[in-house]
Amino acid sequence: MGSNNLVPTDTLVKELGLQKHPEGGYFVETDRQSAQVLSPFANNEPRSLGTSIYYLLTKDSPNGVIHMNKSVTYHVLHQGRAEYTLIHPTDPPKVEKHIMGTNVSAGESRLLLVGTGVWKMSRLLPEDTEYGCLITEVVVPGFHWEDHQFLTKGGFDELLKAATGETKEKLKLLENHLKA
Repeated sequence: MGSNNLVPTDTLVKELGLQKHPEGGYFVETDRQSAQVLSPFANNEPRSLGTSIYYLLTKDSPNGVIHMNKSVTYHVLHQGRAEYTLIHPTDPPKVEKHIMGTNVSAGESRLLLVGTGVWKMSRLLPEDTEYGCLITEVVVPGFHWEDHQFLTKGGFDELLKAATGETKEKLKLLENHLKA
């Protein structure tokens, strides 16, 4: 996709009606299914069948903070590139990095699935700040704030304590991405 097809972030914020997201970036909910299901990830509490949002990282808000959804989240790229860091809270923890982008031959992906119980954070890459990164997130069962949490300093320290070698070094680089 050439830069002629990219929409400036200020235009996206205005045209899509985006607002600041507590995780960083901007968002707007685009769909919330009225049908409900019992969520196996939330003690069988009723949740919307699915929800979706636009999520935008911009030059003025280039990073998300580390958080976890109990539900499964599909990320679908519309524009730009971003790096997603996933932290699996296993023993020891496992850290993965994925680039959402259009250059499939370089290992980038237009679709990223984040399973239940995985910590994640996103950030714009330094060379991609001009047009930001716009994605759709589809959460199944649907998003509910009760099923969401930010990684705390205490939780981060526990992950760090369980990590070894290269994983421990990768985690140390993420400490400034905790919710203040």
